[in-house]
Amino acid sequence: MSGSFRKVLDLSSGDSQNAGIKPITFVRQVIAGCTYPRILQGDNLPPDARLRAQKLLSHFDGGSIGSYTESCGMTYVRNTIAKFISLRDGGVWSCPEQVFITVDIQRALMVMLRLLCPSEGVSAVMIPDPAPHTLARLLERMDVVPVTYQLQEQSGWSVEKMELNRAIQVSRGQCFPRAIYITNPGNPTGHVQSRESIQGVIRFAAEEQLFLLVYQDSVFADGSEFLSYKRVLVEMGEPYSDRVQLASMHSLSNGIMGECGFRMGYMELVNVDEAVMLYTEVLLTGDLCPPVIGQIALDVMADPPRPGEPSYSLYTQEVASRRMTLKHNMSRAVEFINDLPGFSCQSVQSGIFIYPHLTLPHTALTHSQSVGLLYSRSLLKDQGVCVGFSEDHTHSQSCCHLRMCVLMPSDELEEALRRLRCFHFQFLKKYCDPGESLNEPQQSV
Repeated sequence: MSGSFRKVLDLSSGDSQNAGIKPITFVRQVIAGCTYPRILQGDNLPPDARLRAQKLLSHFDGGSIGSYTESCGMTYVRNTIAKFISLRDGGVWSCPEQVFITVDIQRALMVMLRLLCPSEGVSAVMIPDPAPHTLARLLERMDVVPVTYQLQEQSGWSVEKMELNRAIQVSRGQCFPRAIYITNPGNPTGHVQSRESIQGVIRFAAEEQLFLLVYQDSVFADGSEFLSYKRVLVEMGEPYSDRVQLASMHSLSNGIMGECGFRMGYMELVNVDEAVMLYTEVLLTGDLCPPVIGQIALDVMADPPRPGEPSYSLYTQEVASRRMTLKHNMSRAVEFINDLPGFSCQSVQSGIFIYPHLTLPHTALTHSQSVGLLYSRSLLKDQGVCVGFSEDHTHSQSCCHLRMCVLMPSDELEEALRRLRCFHFQFLKKYCDPGESLNEPQQSV
């Protein structure tokens, strides 16, 4: 194996712009107008971008993005997000006072964990396995115990009520679960929950008096429909609609927007007492206010150009192009991975990651106790492809999963797949038993 690559291809982080996806033009035009208002006096920006920038500036103190906003985000932007949520949920009311703009979703989760998990006793949060790769570290930092429930890979990473019951029963007497964390659509698995599945989780949360922490992302597969937990909760009616507490989160980072560097997201609280809402705001005042440029981008995400406006055509073309690239790349990557010996990968309906399962020869264990670490480090060293991994000890110590972002230009993905294939067969030849036969399939990349 040799490291004769020209650049490292990072498939681990989900940073699509680092991978070559260009930012959406209207977002940057509005930000440019707000950052340098003198540009609004000429014709360098489309009329609707100029108007949006002028409107936003009129709501900033001093007419400048250099001033602070409210600690929970600018009221104007929170109103925009509330309207966006209501439109998303088929007209279900969203109150701007229940929307909190935060420095990325990690900050929102930290606030909720501080609210939900008192210092006395051993507090816990139920989390899926697999889960977003930063979640376990966040819980550890907040001194909160994770209670894991296994997503069922063979049934499309489904959430099973029996497994939820098993996980919480095991925790009895050891810790006190306060909440259950859900990613819908799934991160990094790419599954989309059905209405029936969401209803089952809501009933479970009600039975166990758990707070629901939900993170949402993008859906792109044909025939897949995104239903928010809030909408399903409201449509279930009493006793759930006015009883189950929910924090729903979204961000600029993942999905089609892909604005990771802005580090911006929002959280909507549902069925939460007013005193708790006030304390949430108190906790957020330590940040003074979220970064203003990120708030501008959130406003554009929640209220993009509309039909008939000058920027509508380009905006819709750019979004459609990203969705087509993502859909094509997902299909290509899943098909490609499933043709490699030892790999299996579920079809993906959402998000920007694939999460293939890898079973390696047992002989690889003699070289490293962590199969995923051995494979991923060797892949990075020899081919310059960086992937995330997690061990899979539920099946065998020789199994792991890889986390691979595919929202990138298709030619970059092809190069990453070519390198992966080259590495994979050399790796198997190096670590297989001498008598084991490996027939390399004929496949062009």
